[in-house]
Amino acid sequence: MELNPLEQALHAARALVMADLVAGDVAEAQIVSMVEDAVTHRRWWVEQWPEGVEFVVGLVAQDVQDALLKEYGRWPLCPVCDAGDPHALDVEPELGPDPHWVCTKAAVAVAPVGLLSRTMRP
Repeated sequence: MELNPLEQALHAARALVMADLVAGDVAEAQIVSMVEDAVTHRRWWVEQWPEGVEFVVGLVAQDVQDALLKEYGRWPLCPVCDAGDPHALDVEPELGPDPHWVCTKAAVAVAPVGLLSRTMRP
């Protein structure tokens, strides 16, 4: 059975955000539940606004980031800035296709959502 475009987008968003959580070594059961909650919420959102399907990856990443901030703290921490207080990366564009994790302090795109493993230090 072939998945419809909405389900394909939701599965992709789940996989990409999970890859970033695994890269940051924070993919615990409670956090995986946050991903599932975000995907469920965005399924409803895209059903209401089908044209927004291309924005799902970035929105799920932001939803998980917001949920983590409330429960655990900032995520993902910036791997670019060595000095100063640790700070989280932001998703940009906030509502658009091809979302990236961005350090707004250094004004640099760090990695596409789903590819944070490329930037993590050993």
